[in-house]
Amino acid sequence: MGALGHRGKLHRDWRSCLQAGNARSAMSSEPPPQPLQPPTHQTSVGLLDTPRTRDRSPSPLRGNVVPSPLPTRRTRTFSATVRASQGPVYKGVCKCFCRSKGHGFITPADGGPDIFLHISDVEGEYVPVEGDEVTYKMCSIPPKNEKLQAVEVVITHLAPGTKHETWSGHVISN
Repeated sequence: MGALGHRGKLHRDWRSCLQAGNARSAMSSEPPPQPLQPPTHQTSVGLLDTPRTRDRSPSPLRGNVVPSPLPTRRTRTFSATVRASQGPVYKGVCKCFCRSKGHGFITPADGGPDIFLHISDVEGEYVPVEGDEVTYKMCSIPPKNEKLQAVEVVITHLAPGTKHETWSGHVISN
């Protein structure tokens, strides 16, 4: 009976403590805790009311601008580069080249349609100018591989009487 009676006494003591605690809190002069309220200062109110916008730098790829499908030296596949480097060397004259746009055209010496030239495929220190004699190899332009692009373009003779610019920006006149 000693063990059973002891267990019963502990149980009654626990209940009496709980009841005494509830009675004490009911008689306490402290107000009951209030539910949490959102902050009322102006900065948080402004953030909740208006959508947040970020200042972004202008990007050429933002909006409806589609990246160029033309293969550059970086985007050309290794196999296309190998095929082009193993091909024959052709001669031609630079028809036009725009440094700001990064491309131009070469008129082949043997005739035929003009060949596209990308800035990444120009070898040497000078920017091509109309009338410069060049040598180049050809590579097809995907996805249909119907058109050709000049690669490994080297200026062999600078056009006489024109100003030439180096890639670093120095102007040299003949």
